[in-house]
Amino acid sequence: GRDFTVMGLEGLWWWDDPKIVNLEDAPPRDMWNWVSLIAVPDFVTSAMLEEARPEMIKKKGKTLEKVRLEKINEGLCAQILHIGPYSNEPRSQKALHGFIAEQGCRLRGRHHEIYMGDPRRTLPEKLKTILRHPVEKV
Repeated sequence: GRDFTVMGLEGLWWWDDPKIVNLEDAPPRDMWNWVSLIAVPDFVTSAMLEEARPEMIKKKGKTLEKVRLEKINEGLCAQILHIGPYSNEPRSQKALHGFIAEQGCRLRGRHHEIYMGDPRRTLPEKLKTILRHPVEKV
C-alpha cells in the first residue's frame, strides 16, 4: 500500500586478488566480480520481498531467485562524479585515488558505482557515474 520512486542502479566491483589495491594494477574489468544494487526505503522488509518473489520470477525469470535484501554501511568514503563513457573511468579513478592519498587515507572495501543515467538512452559522453570508495585513515 506504500509507493516509492525506484532508485537508480548501483554496483559494487572487486577482483579476487586482495593484494592489488591500485586500479592501475587491477585485472581487466571483464574479470572483476560485481553485484548490482538498488536502494529501497527502510519500510521494505524481507517478508515483502518473499511475498513479491514468485511474481518477480514469473515476470523476469529465475535469476531473480538471487535477489536479497540487505543493508550496507560503507562508513567513511571518498567519491567523484565521472562524466563520460565507462571506458574513461580510469582517469576519474586516478584523480579520486590521488585525493584519497592527499587526505592521508587508503582504500578499503569494494569500489562502488552509482549510475546517474541510462546507457540505453544517454550518449556515452554525457553519462554520469558517481565513483565511490570506502577509505580509512592511514
